[in-house]
Amino acid sequence: MSGLPRSSHALVTGGGRGIGRAIASSLARAGATVTVLGRNRATLDEAVAAGDAHFVVIADVADQAAVNAAISKAVSRQPIDILIANAGIAESAPFAKSDAALFRRMMDVDFMGVVHAVQAVLPAMRDRPYGRIVAVASTAGLKGYAYASAYSAAKHAVVGLVRSLALELATTRVTVNAVCPGFTDTDLVAGSIDNIMKKTGRSHEQAVADLSRHNPQGRLVSPSEVADAVLWLCGEGAGAITGQAIAVAGGEV
Repeated sequence: MSGLPRSSHALVTGGGRGIGRAIASSLARAGATVTVLGRNRATLDEAVAAGDAHFVVIADVADQAAVNAAISKAVSRQPIDILIANAGIAESAPFAKSDAALFRRMMDVDFMGVVHAVQAVLPAMRDRPYGRIVAVASTAGLKGYAYASAYSAAKHAVVGLVRSLALELATTRVTVNAVCPGFTDTDLVAGSIDNIMKKTGRSHEQAVADLSRHNPQGRLVSPSEVADAVLWLCGEGAGAITGQAIAVAGGEV
């Protein structure tokens, strides 16, 4: 596998925890300068202190002006070669109880958060000798899940964006892909496990098993497994890989 170009600069949204933190760490270990973007300075600073990132910028990805300002700050240090649009939230509810506000929250963060980040980096990235955009979507962007219609719709939108943008940029040096993790061992999924326990009275082990049953391997995905897939897509050897939505889900999709 070809590695990253020397002195590349990667920006990871939602890089302070979970999958984003694992991706930031993987890119830093591969030699990239890594800037993590998010809302919680404490968790982002922890990533820097642990050596998983180098710089921090603060923004809510749903706020386009804030994203533009944060990315401008990151670019002032070094132009961005790699964007990992990872920040996201998840809420579940039956469709009948999923009001317009729930759909807007999912779309504003999980979809428009990707749009805002890409729009902020792309004009300059197109002029660079190398560019990689990877959106962290979900298996929910490739199939449906009951009681997650708003989340699934937003993640489907991300996959559609990736496929369309890849075609627009096919003659440039920029590739655009998505990784689609299944249920992954993160604090986001821990929240889903807690929710299952509260609503059903199941034990922690039963709740974990309820999510793991979607994965033919019978387990939760590790954040490092998602990070490895992202690192490959960001490498020079993946230049012909674009417009793809790669499931990291133990054969679920």
